[in-house]
Amino acid sequence: MKFKKHFIIAVAAAAGLVMVAGSVLAAQESAQPKMQLPPGWTEEDMQAVMLAETPGEMQARLTKDVGEWRGKMTMWMIPGAESIVSDCTSTVTSIMDGRYTRVETASEMPGMGSFTGQGIYGFDNVSQQFVCTWIDNHGTGIMTGEGKLSDDGKAIEWEFTYNCPITKKPTAMRQIETIGDGGAKMLDLFGADPKSGKEFHMMHIELSRQ
Repeated sequence: MKFKKHFIIAVAAAAGLVMVAGSVLAAQESAQPKMQLPPGWTEEDMQAVMLAETPGEMQARLTKDVGEWRGKMTMWMIPGAESIVSDCTSTVTSIMDGRYTRVETASEMPGMGSFTGQGIYGFDNVSQQFVCTWIDNHGTGIMTGEGKLSDDGKAIEWEFTYNCPITKKPTAMRQIETIGDGGAKMLDLFGADPKSGKEFHMMHIELSRQ
């Protein structure tokens, strides 16, 4: 009988502690000052800002690529040129709490030496477009791009802009990133020939997840 009484007292004491802790937390939260809206702002304005910074479905789609990839890179310097083929690796890392991914690519290209590149990929909630910046050790500029998801959801079609070293003018490059079966991925890059201005197939990359 005494054990039962002691048990009831212990349970009541524990419940009392939980209630006290909850009251303390509630008091602390209520004591914290609420963020004041800037002059002229509405609650809708603040909601728009919060939506712009919140990761969602498209950011989650990018993080699906996180991991190690290996594959083969085929490049053509000019239309009709002999292809340059090399093995390549790609490491994809999630950064900024899932808001972006960092892609680091490496390869040994015959006649051109080592190639290393790094891109930051994201999805802009405001423009509703995929976005990217790219740098590598074969240039000194920064390439920027925007992408759209295809209707079937299996590809991202990118439009990149960079400065052509031959024409000394901004030029465009488009890229089709296709997700295949079994974790495979293909990248096809098309750019303008600086001499003729005509688009040609510049590069084809096949990657498989490790």
